Amino acid sequence: MLMIVALKRYPGAQAFRFGDDAELNAEILSLVRAGKKTVTCDAVEAFVTRGEDLPVPGRIDIACDWDWRPACAVETVTLERRAFEEMDEVLVADQGEFSDLEEWRQGYRAYLERSVGFRPGIEMAVERFRLVEDLG
Repeated sequence: MLMIVALKRYPGAQAFRFGDDAELNAEILSLVRAGKKTVTCDAVEAFVTRGEDLPVPGRIDIACDWDWRPACAVETVTLERRAFEEMDEVLVADQGEFSDLEEWRQGYRAYLERSVGFRPGIEMAVERFRLVEDLG
């Protein structure tokens, strides 16, 4: 019911979850709600594998908790594609959950190995977004 209301409020929105487990999902949603996370990324290949569209600048999407309950409405501000090795300190800092670029590389390499597999040069979709509404 809540999802239907959220999707009606934001026509064209896609529903998604941050992270790949309940604990990480909750941590990331907390950072988004606090305004500490304004960038996220994933391998372009992961979107394809999951059958999801890439974020689109200007589109508002629904970030869900681990049980697929709407948590936040977020608007994509920019989307860029860059190789894993091209991430920089500014983008990593704006992700909110990493202390530096090296921690990001280690964390994302492990995440990618769990999802689509890691390889040098893997293309990342890097999304800058803004919180539109806390739906919790």
